[in-house]
Amino acid sequence: MAARDLSPPEIKQCCAAAYDSDAAKLLLGDSFHPGGVRLTGRLGQLLNLTPRAHVLDVAAGTGTSGIFLAKRFGCEVVGIDFSRQNVEEANRAAQEMGLAERASFRWADAERLPFADGAFDAVICECSFCLFPDKQIAANEFARVLAAGGQVGLSDLTRMETLSRDLDGLMSWIACIADARPLTAYVAHLSAANLAIRIVEEHNQLLAEFVNGIRTRLLAAEIAAGLGKLVLPGFDLDAAKKLVRSAQEAIAQGKLGYAIVTAIKPA
Repeated sequence: MAARDLSPPEIKQCCAAAYDSDAAKLLLGDSFHPGGVRLTGRLGQLLNLTPRAHVLDVAAGTGTSGIFLAKRFGCEVVGIDFSRQNVEEANRAAQEMGLAERASFRWADAERLPFADGAFDAVICECSFCLFPDKQIAANEFARVLAAGGQVGLSDLTRMETLSRDLDGLMSWIACIADARPLTAYVAHLSAANLAIRIVEEHNQLLAEFVNGIRTRLLAAEIAAGLGKLVLPGFDLDAAKKLVRSAQEAIAQGKLGYAIVTAIKPA
């Protein structure tokens, strides 16, 4: 099935369900994006986060990045996610780490943020902007909830316009590949939301390392499944392996990459 055959709400629900799954957690490891908290820390530095900052983490997943930012920079973080299960896990993790007063999470749609204008000093969105069906509306919402002088920080997958057909199915959408855009497109979306671009950094090597890690875990999962020690209902290991091989080829050819973009809301 191709992602284009689904409606925007169906795409959001499908991606949220996929990231809730045991298979996703097994294959993606502790972090659902290239670079893990190391790159999240870099993003926090670029956004000049301080203990006085009020930060919105869009598509926060199970709270790994938001909790890390609250601990590392002392800022107050509100995370939103389209998966209610992720929200529950994130709030539980913050509570267990003693950071619930500085990191909290709630269900929300990135294209309809339930916050007042100018409510945040910074907005971060990691490896998720490419999944939003209407990226310009999401960028506009980021700008709306930012205070004057506040900054947006994206880290996301970038791609050339044409990729192999293996990278255009529903699984590719869930893997952030199918609707990723060229770096210039992300810059254009933020600029169209009246945000001034500050910093652009490419981190393509981190994507290569991330995909290599998934390949290693896939091989381990295949062996465990063959021995009857692992059951992943509804998960197609062969399709996943094919997707990873195609992604590795695209990275080697310079057709897939990963980048950070920051932009500021003019005073």
